[in-house]
Amino acid sequence: MNLGLTSIEQTMKSLFEPEAFAEINERVEKLDENSIRQWGKMSHGQMVHHCQGPLNIVLQKNDYGLKPNWIFKTFFKHALWNDKLWRKGLPTVPQFKEREPRDFKVEKAKLQELIKEFGEKSDQLGNDPHPSFGKITKEQWGKMQYKHLDHHLRQFGV
Repeated sequence: MNLGLTSIEQTMKSLFEPEAFAEINERVEKLDENSIRQWGKMSHGQMVHHCQGPLNIVLQKNDYGLKPNWIFKTFFKHALWNDKLWRKGLPTVPQFKEREPRDFKVEKAKLQELIKEFGEKSDQLGNDPHPSFGKITKEQWGKMQYKHLDHHLRQFGV
């Protein structure tokens, strides 16, 4: 059934899908301080802390002071969930830039708890607007969460 999405959008995995959710959990579990960074400047601890941000948004724990942004909404919104991988070294929104050292083990445990909470509340999530991008569908929320985690796990070779 075509829901008005392009075939490219239909192929992106969603964190709401049990298989994709299990895959992300397994990959996060494999991540350790010996995982080799493939690109970027974030440390292991900074990366797992950074990955908590979008999950905190969908779980309505923190909006990070993000405001509606018509430039992002107009030009970049669809790149959040389409099938194209994000390029290496993609600029980070200032609210999510990591500047402080982070304890990898502590931050990894926090990320795993957020992913677990996402799974436990998945039937309640994805109905609220994004603070910068406005209304997006539950399907788009799930794809965006998967794509962000996948990007950073690939960054560290898992």
